Amino acid sequence: MERKRVLIISYYWPPSGGAGVQRWLKFVKYLPESGWLPVVYTPSNGEMPVIDTSLEKDVPAEAIIIRRPIWEPYHLYKKFVGKKKDEKINTGFLNEGKGSGLTEKISVWLRGNLFIPDARKFWITPSIKFLSDYLGKNKIDAIVSTGPPHSMHLIALGLKKRFNIPWLADFRDPWTNIDFYHDLMLSKSADRKHHRLEKEVLLNASAVVSIGKTMAQEFEAIAHRKVDVITNGYDNDDMPKEVTEKDNKFSIAHIGTMVKTRNPITLWKVLKQLIDDKKFAANLEIKLVGKIDFAVRKSLEESGLMPFTNFIDYLNHDEVIKVQVQSQVLLLMLNSTKNAKGILTGKFFEYMTSGRPILCIGREDGDAAEIISETNIGIVCNHDDEVKTTKAVLDYYNSYLGGKLAVQSKDIDRYSRKALTKQLVTLLERITT
Repeated sequence: MERKRVLIISYYWPPSGGAGVQRWLKFVKYLPESGWLPVVYTPSNGEMPVIDTSLEKDVPAEAIIIRRPIWEPYHLYKKFVGKKKDEKINTGFLNEGKGSGLTEKISVWLRGNLFIPDARKFWITPSIKFLSDYLGKNKIDAIVSTGPPHSMHLIALGLKKRFNIPWLADFRDPWTNIDFYHDLMLSKSADRKHHRLEKEVLLNASAVVSIGKTMAQEFEAIAHRKVDVITNGYDNDDMPKEVTEKDNKFSIAHIGTMVKTRNPITLWKVLKQLIDDKKFAANLEIKLVGKIDFAVRKSLEESGLMPFTNFIDYLNHDEVIKVQVQSQVLLLMLNSTKNAKGILTGKFFEYMTSGRPILCIGREDGDAAEIISETNIGIVCNHDDEVKTTKAVLDYYNSYLGGKLAVQSKDIDRYSRKALTKQLVTLLERITT
């Protein structure tokens, strides 16, 4: 039987690294064995946050990859704020320097008010034109768009209006409810346009998917329609095949970007108090893998924790997995923002299968906390709960001293990439039947 074909519109694709790549790379990896042939449409020259060629091994031979040039205003932005041409653009509102000056604030205003929904908007019209020609010559059974950037959804919206092909809109992050939305300094008209486009996508897609329950409920409140949930997950193939020795020290590792709103001030305060114990100080290692905001570095300095901290700017995905398995405790930082209840980072699910206990700093009533409780993989402490954070660190530390620091996870198989791809296929079959 001939495979059905799905066109996947994604800005992020290998060799681009970072969190935005993993979700659809893994879906594409497992779609062929479920009877679907993936056709990926992606920029040939996009602004990649990092390069990770190790991810290319997951692209199946059957997949069709279409790369087309994109024009983005980032070279103008870099020139305006004094960055070098080859400097990478940080995601969200990460500041590795002392802070944002006037030029940075002006650029943020321009980004929020002129580049709607985002700086990839200039790719929308040429992509609709190119893909319209492609669809006229090639059979496609379904279209998927994944955002952010939400310009990808607008490409799919344009194709849906022309061809009426079933379309699944996948949201890895919120649109108008993302944590930094109100930092964009939007005018009233720009805010209205963002909300209008968001609602148009939600209403016109054949199906809408989000990565968590809370985000789905937020979209349902906007569009008054069902939003499906397919979480992120872990891939068993990524786990090290050889036995990995654990760190000798009591290592607390955070993987991924740590922006200002993820700065664990209470944890730093707790660790500052605990290093008064010379034995604890001798055993402690803090590992921060990824980009770190200046505010986080400042907090570490003020807490006297810099001598205990190992900063690792970036590792490829294979090396990251090894760090997770080696570390004694994995730190999961969720943003201290109003929308934090629905945050489910991609790294969380890879933490899940590492066999290492998780210390989550975030809302105890959030989506992540619910999954941690269900799977028995860690402890959740509210951002300002010093008492519970102290107890959690000491409990883990004493287990480490006794050689008994481990987790007995349960029911995590449903978060494997293979299982999640089966959920996706069920949804694609639903909208194409």
